[in-house]
Amino acid sequence: MAKGVEEALNTESRLGPSEVLVSGQIVVLKHKSTGALMFALLVACFAFQLNASMLSPALKGMETQLHATTAQIGLTQTAFFASAAVFSLFLPRLADLRGRRRVLSLMLLVTGIGCVVSALAPDVAWLFIGRIIQGVAGPVVVMCLILLRTHVTDPRRYALLLGIITSVNGGIAGVDAIAGGWLSEHFGFSSIFWSMAVVAVIAALALRLMANESTVADPPPMDWIGTGLLVAAVGSIYLIFNELAALAGINWGLVGILAVVAVAAFLAFWKSESKVAHPLVAIEYLRSRATWGLLLTTLLTLCGVFAVMNQIVPAIAQDTESGAGLSASAAPFVTLTPYALAGLAMGPVSGYLAGKFGYKRVLQVGLFCSVAGVLLTLALVNSESLPLLTGVSILVGIAYAGMANIMLNGLCVVLSPADNPGYLPGLNAGAFNLGAGLSFVILPLVQTALDAHGGVAAGYTGGILTGAAILLLAFAASFLIPKPRESRG
Repeated sequence: MAKGVEEALNTESRLGPSEVLVSGQIVVLKHKSTGALMFALLVACFAFQLNASMLSPALKGMETQLHATTAQIGLTQTAFFASAAVFSLFLPRLADLRGRRRVLSLMLLVTGIGCVVSALAPDVAWLFIGRIIQGVAGPVVVMCLILLRTHVTDPRRYALLLGIITSVNGGIAGVDAIAGGWLSEHFGFSSIFWSMAVVAVIAALALRLMANESTVADPPPMDWIGTGLLVAAVGSIYLIFNELAALAGINWGLVGILAVVAVAAFLAFWKSESKVAHPLVAIEYLRSRATWGLLLTTLLTLCGVFAVMNQIVPAIAQDTESGAGLSASAAPFVTLTPYALAGLAMGPVSGYLAGKFGYKRVLQVGLFCSVAGVLLTLALVNSESLPLLTGVSILVGIAYAGMANIMLNGLCVVLSPADNPGYLPGLNAGAFNLGAGLSFVILPLVQTALDAHGGVAAGYTGGILTGAAILLLAFAASFLIPKPRESRG
């Protein structure tokens, strides 16, 4: 304890005239208002979300304009999310050491460059490169939450503002997809990327002008060896899930090679982190329930809910025999848009409740209600009721997008130690992406198997029940997460 006090005094003695030490973080104060900071952080989150979801309605048109196949265009989407997962592993930690505002601003500028490459792409190969560059924006949301925490020290106020910022992470009330479809139809897919680029540049400038700079106290060197090994391990796992999603067309030889690479890289990472002086993630943190309890919960949550709401429910809405029989353009207005709107509206409420009752408690309520909501989607099978379709989408939007998703993002910030606040948000972002990828493997696999033996309705039912069961496991895993010290829950 005496050593810690001495280190803190030594750090304070080296602070500049405009620098203060806040919870182990060096913050450069330049009288930035909370309102201005919130504007900058929200624009940054919008920039990431547009890259993630604005292209969805334009994918078919991109096939025609680039003379590409559906599989090739789908691969560019996979490249973006894989890139986002990989960059999420280490950019938050790099920002801890080099300056969060600086790194986040540069990330958004690089994302803008990726958007320009994609907008000018003459073929699918250049689009692929552009989407990989755009994946640099992967950890934007959690890095915004870390930056907010250095500015807002009151736990209840921070929880409320966290809910507002994170609520856009589930989709900007469906407006992003609608705007993407309109732009694609009237000006071509390139106009979507130009729009993304403009928002990314505005976000970078807003952060530069409206946010304070901050770093950890006495930043050590970056652990690039550990970073490379972790990227190799997680990247291989993500590619395994992507290959397994091919179902009948799986290349088992490739899966085997990737599995060996993943295991070898992770073992080497563990060994490296136990020996290096300044590890990317200390072994004591890897062994902590705050790490593996949260990551397990996040992985299971995304695995259980993602394919249900993004594949099965939209498919039921469009099914002419076992569903409502809506067109592909009409289905999102009664499924994904109400779902995103509900999450957006519930976000600030969840933040307020987290400040009052605790992140963990709100997470568990959200997970329990998510299980109930997914089970209620069973009523959509063989139903043509649009109010029922919309109502169930709203319920899951409130429970998952508006509560569970936001609390998982919040917990990874408040559970992180002062000396390494970026490691858990980075790993948790990786768990989000891996869980979503695994969801599109397990649930369609069950659905396809039951469809072949019991019909389309049986396939939907099996996929939904599997998702609900995995969500129930996520609810059980949430009890392994320790309570944050500054939370009442």
